[in-house]
Amino acid sequence: MSSTITFTRPDGKTCSGHYVDPAGGAQGANAPGIVVIQEWWGLNAQIKEVADRLSLAGYRVLVPDLYRGKLGLAAKEAEHLMTGLDFADAATQDIRGAVQYLKQSSAKVGVVGFCMGGALTILSAVFVPESDAAVCFYGFPPLDYVDPSKITKPLMGHFAIQDAFFPIAQAEALDEKLTKAGVAHEFFQYDAQHAFANEKPEDPSVPARYDKPSADLAWQRSLTFFSQHLG
Repeated sequence: MSSTITFTRPDGKTCSGHYVDPAGGAQGANAPGIVVIQEWWGLNAQIKEVADRLSLAGYRVLVPDLYRGKLGLAAKEAEHLMTGLDFADAATQDIRGAVQYLKQSSAKVGVVGFCMGGALTILSAVFVPESDAAVCFYGFPPLDYVDPSKITKPLMGHFAIQDAFFPIAQAEALDEKLTKAGVAHEFFQYDAQHAFANEKPEDPSVPARYDKPSADLAWQRSLTFFSQHLG
């Protein structure tokens, strides 16, 4: 069952989000949790389907509404919304608040994000100490924003070799930075384009394409990773 909820951020302000109970209700409110971070399009139908997919795997899922109800239906709209987003606030307040909300009854909580949400997932690994595992799909922040000494949870990343937005060379540089710092992580590369796991692209003019084999493999790896680290 899904619903719109409101949770409190660390600074005392509130944020709404799309919440989904784990399928079957075997563990109910005590099931492990996952916070899902949207692409630059916003909290749309596709990202809600991602939440449904994770709930079917047995997780409580919360998707914070970073754009406060706004959606980008075309690339220019999405870019405008993303440019106007305060990434530091989103990571340290909205995402951290969502993790803290799930942790009220879930022993362990992970974070997964896509595109813009992938970059925010990396930031959450730095700035959200309460999270227990993180999975990034084709996105990362500027390397200067990533302090490996603050990353204490395992991290997985899925990156596209033909990504027009997040160059694979920069993903490799992040991989090297984390390796030198001794951060537990696994990065995988796929012979695919940006957003290869999004089967419902909003704007066909964007240089991104769904690739089922890559998506299936990345999802399999991610679910195994979350099962190992969240239970």
